Amino acid sequence: MPSHLSADRPAAQPPGPGSVDALISQTRRLKGDVDAVRRDAQDDGSDPQGRWQRALYDLALHQLNDLDEHLGQLRDGPPVPTSVDAAPAPRAVPTAPRRGSLLSRVGSAEWNLLTDEANWSGELYQILGRDPAAPPLTLDELPSLVLDEDRAKLTSMVTDCLVDAKPIDGEFRVVHPDGAVRTVHMMGEPVLDTDGSTASMWAVLRDVSELRRSQRAVSETRDSLQRHQHRAQTEHRLAVELQEAVLPPWRGSLRLPQHGPRTLDLAAHYLPASTSALIGGDWYDALELADGDMLLSVGDLTGHGVAVTSGMATLLGAVRGMAMAGTEPGQLLSWLNQLLDATVQPALGSAVCCRYRPETRTLVWAQAGHPAPLLFRNGTGRRLNAPDGVLLGATSGAAYEQAEEPLETGDLLLLHTDGLLPRNNESEAVHRLLDLAPRFDEASTAQDCVRMVVEEFGETERDDDACVLIAKVTV
Repeated sequence: MPSHLSADRPAAQPPGPGSVDALISQTRRLKGDVDAVRRDAQDDGSDPQGRWQRALYDLALHQLNDLDEHLGQLRDGPPVPTSVDAAPAPRAVPTAPRRGSLLSRVGSAEWNLLTDEANWSGELYQILGRDPAAPPLTLDELPSLVLDEDRAKLTSMVTDCLVDAKPIDGEFRVVHPDGAVRTVHMMGEPVLDTDGSTASMWAVLRDVSELRRSQRAVSETRDSLQRHQHRAQTEHRLAVELQEAVLPPWRGSLRLPQHGPRTLDLAAHYLPASTSALIGGDWYDALELADGDMLLSVGDLTGHGVAVTSGMATLLGAVRGMAMAGTEPGQLLSWLNQLLDATVQPALGSAVCCRYRPETRTLVWAQAGHPAPLLFRNGTGRRLNAPDGVLLGATSGAAYEQAEEPLETGDLLLLHTDGLLPRNNESEAVHRLLDLAPRFDEASTAQDCVRMVVEEFGETERDDDACVLIAKVTV
């Protein structure tokens, strides 16, 4: 360690005891307020954001506890140094705080540079892992307790304090006799003699090991939360891109081949959930088949996220393929049920599959645990009588009946999924849709009718995604 040299400024004077007592009272009131908020924010540890908030509360309490300890020591004054001739007073070694406590141990020391004597408080022995019966270490001996890689840092701090009168404010790690490594924060200043030379150095040292662990926990939890948010954003983007790639356009009439049938005016819309950022497994579809018939379908695969959207894409691809092969709606749903039952990740789904035959204006349809289509004619509406059919994936080998419905020119067929209203209130949703019958009758296009549905349900606080498909018979 360097020898003492003159410093170019005197040490700062401490504040009076009255102002310190006021600060202590304010600190303790603030501690009570923070602790009350922390108790009200209990969590089960499963949510990254909850763990991050709890760690911040613990860190704030720790820092307030430290401040309370420091203010109390400032009010009580420094330890009384023992006389050279007097026998050393017994040092009281405080009981160690329980393991895992965030309360720092605080000790103080004075190194007399003129006599090369050192005086430590009893707490400092415990912080540095020294036997209380052993003499305190001098500044030259102090580095013997410090990890090799931190010794240069301690030497630099003390040199800057004694040579340039810079306050000490830094950390180093010490090794206890049992091998435990503790992180110590040291603050100190030189004390000048009457002739301006450095007579001694005071320092306050505290064990900040638990504080650093708490800060690392906060940092790791924050990183975990950021990774969680990034993963959620990535999954949402992938789900949206997959959904947009698979479904027909969300707005405007569904685009059919240039020479497609002019017997149906089609429009559809997708209404995302208002209470979740995750994309669900709802779909709608319209497809012109090779024999001139038209496939109309809507469905919903339970769940949200990329896996569900991917599963929806698989089901929709299967529906299109089987319909193009001439499979009737009932048999199509039966095979779709087998496909869902055989997947690696079992899931449940519902669907309505319709085949419209323009030559006879006949609708052949089947359903799998899904709301039945609504038929509007001459300003009134009704729900079609549903043939039997259970949820997709609910049971192996399920059979699905199908029904036929004759349509007329000007009829409007509405297919939808069951998320239009909160808590999937299907009966209320159907009632409100049927109430739109007079307005549908006055509309000139299917797109106008879809716009009415969006106006009716678009601002609703929905728990789940929903979609609607409208087909109007033109000839």
